[in-house]
Amino acid sequence: MKVLPQIALLLATVGLLLPSNSNGVEVPKINVVFFSIDDLGWKDLGCYGSDYYQTPNIDRLANEGMRFTDGYAACNVCSPTRAAIMTGRYPARLLLTQWLPSGRWSRTGHKLREGRYISNLPLEEVTIAEALRENGYRTAFMGKWHLGTETYYYPEHQGFDVNVAGRDYGAPGSYFYPFTGSWRIPTTGMTLRKETPLAGKEGDYLPDRLAEEAERFIRSNADKPFFLMLSHYAVHTPLQGKPNKVARYQKVAEAKRQGKPAYAAMVESVDDSVGKVINTLGELGLDKDTLVIFTSDNGGFARATNNAPLRANKGSNYEGGLRVPVIIKWPGRTKPGSGSREPVISTDFYPTILAATGHNLRPHQHLDGEDLTPLLTGKGSLNRDALFWHYPHYNRHPQNFPSGVIRAGDWKLIESYETGKLSLYNLVDDIGETNDLSEKQPKKAEELFAKLKAWQDKVGADLMRPNPEYEGLRP
Repeated sequence: MKVLPQIALLLATVGLLLPSNSNGVEVPKINVVFFSIDDLGWKDLGCYGSDYYQTPNIDRLANEGMRFTDGYAACNVCSPTRAAIMTGRYPARLLLTQWLPSGRWSRTGHKLREGRYISNLPLEEVTIAEALRENGYRTAFMGKWHLGTETYYYPEHQGFDVNVAGRDYGAPGSYFYPFTGSWRIPTTGMTLRKETPLAGKEGDYLPDRLAEEAERFIRSNADKPFFLMLSHYAVHTPLQGKPNKVARYQKVAEAKRQGKPAYAAMVESVDDSVGKVINTLGELGLDKDTLVIFTSDNGGFARATNNAPLRANKGSNYEGGLRVPVIIKWPGRTKPGSGSREPVISTDFYPTILAATGHNLRPHQHLDGEDLTPLLTGKGSLNRDALFWHYPHYNRHPQNFPSGVIRAGDWKLIESYETGKLSLYNLVDDIGETNDLSEKQPKKAEELFAKLKAWQDKVGADLMRPNPEYEGLRP
């Protein structure tokens, strides 16, 4: 029997709206909303123990989903983590291990030459946005991109149908309209002029504008499956909060503040934006059919917030630079208000999104990610031995030094690339990494170090080399 072209088109459309799982069984469409916050510290939310920052909407999300206590960013700075989220691969495997365009290396002041790194997310990588779009999803990126330059490497070249404010820079010139400004590039001394990333009017605040654009996208695509990535520039510097919010936090006694009032105001505005998006989903009846993921790209900035009890801050490979909030709400599958102590990392989101939306996994792509479904459904654990980090670079953040890291179970080992020193911590007994056990537990240190070196070889991590122009080497 012949099928009329119109009917064939309809069937094809239905096929896109109702993806099939690995058994060929049709599953209902599941939308995806991914919140990525810039520089948000692990303890900068009420649901993670803060009694200073006001985050009722994000706390509600945690109460409706699962909160991970041991969530990690794939790097202590932003661009590598973002690349890991998009590809499901470790930054070391991608050779994208530094924030873009560059860090703070000194030709004569640093003992080692930095590891090599690329300056754009390769187009050869099949991003999670491309994978979903191939399965009929409408895709949108809004906010901080920081994974490549204009013309060839913006979100629209990496699987997103819509790009709102995604640029090559890592922070806006201002959070107030017209959002413009300038930045002195540390490695060259040249000045980058930051143009307006999106339209607006006098008085507009960037987190609010991005939330408005997100709401508009959801409303216009409510009848089809969609993937929305709302990637806030906030709470990155410049620290600029709404004056009325800043004034409220300034009234809090300094001894009771966890961070600067301007930063606290920015955190609250991010929470407002999350609430706006979540409420829009509820109003349209999409909340029960939407997977929501919330996370940060690295730890909190030292000059903005206090990351205690974690040690250090953004830019460091101690917990304060790597451990971040991770909240996932999967309606009907995840028990509301549940939690997990299983270590998870940025690379895991790619396969988890594919599984939740009923699509086959792509293990050839997300080589370093694990599908978190067993944890989210309470029906199992992950088959993973360890997590790894490789940061062969310098930056000016406190307690930063070039290093490699492995976390296996409760244990964490840090290798300093300059000195070769190994530091060993038991994170369950010592979350603040104050007690180095490498001399008391030499066998454990040797075991983890061997695994770290084997992993570096496996992923092709580019190592640091002696710097012949380092002044300390000259006679």
